[in-house]
Amino acid sequence: MAVGARSGRDEGEERPDDAVERETETGAEDGGAAAQPQRSFWKELPLLIGIALLLALLIKTFLVQAFSIPSDSMQNTLQRGDRVLVDKLTPWFGSEPERGEVVVFHDPASWLAGEPTPEPNFVQTILSKIGLMPSADEKDLIKRTIAVGGDTVECKKGGPVVVNGKALDEPYIYPGNTACDDAPFGPITVPKGKIWVMGDHRQNSQDSRYHMQDSTQGFVPVDKVVGRAVVVAWPLTRWATLPVPDTFDQPGINHQAAATALGLGASGLAPVGLGPAALGLTGAVPVVMWRRRRLTNGRTAR
Repeated sequence: MAVGARSGRDEGEERPDDAVERETETGAEDGGAAAQPQRSFWKELPLLIGIALLLALLIKTFLVQAFSIPSDSMQNTLQRGDRVLVDKLTPWFGSEPERGEVVVFHDPASWLAGEPTPEPNFVQTILSKIGLMPSADEKDLIKRTIAVGGDTVECKKGGPVVVNGKALDEPYIYPGNTACDDAPFGPITVPKGKIWVMGDHRQNSQDSRYHMQDSTQGFVPVDKVVGRAVVVAWPLTRWATLPVPDTFDQPGINHQAAATALGLGASGLAPVGLGPAALGLTGAVPVVMWRRRRLTNGRTAR
């Protein structure tokens, strides 16, 4: 036999069976990848829940939070049992409360003293932290901002509330109530960094007028304000926005320097976690779907 004899084909020439073998190997690889089962929904569910909880916490902390109205002090604007959405984002950019806005604020000086506070268990405490349940120990109130830092405000018995010399027309006051006959006050100049608040149900609201002897003299520090209530979100039959009434836009009301003196249940507020939780779940779904799509493409795109 001749040494180095050729095997019957030139080097570089491909036999049909070689091509078939290579295609078979490639097909096996692709088939192996395609044959790998996709992760089931139940395996993705913990990730979905985790992302939803994280988003709910971020939304509750920085964007919007739902609060439940437990008293009648803001009737008829807000009814007992209403859920309002509170804008928590704009205060992060230095925005301060303006006249006429309905705001939620932390209890500034034991305004809610004596109100019962339920003792939460461990699970309730954890869920309240992430916005899935109301917090039992948070004591927040909701009132209307009547005057801001630098304003002069007063209300004589039988008369209207007057801000910087401008009488307020207040159609939002509860029918049959007076502007302040139960507790006249002023004139008072609101310190910078504070606001003066009053409930719309004037004869059933323990507002700034009733706390003038407190350490805060009835004023609410701006840094105690959680945010502005912008929407009545629940029940759906009462869905409505909470705009600033036109009376606070009247000419001259901003002229603080020119202002001159002219001659009963507390509304504790229970935060509701359903709002941020629902938004968190909504935000988590596209994230998980995007991840599933990437995993699927990674297995099949070879």
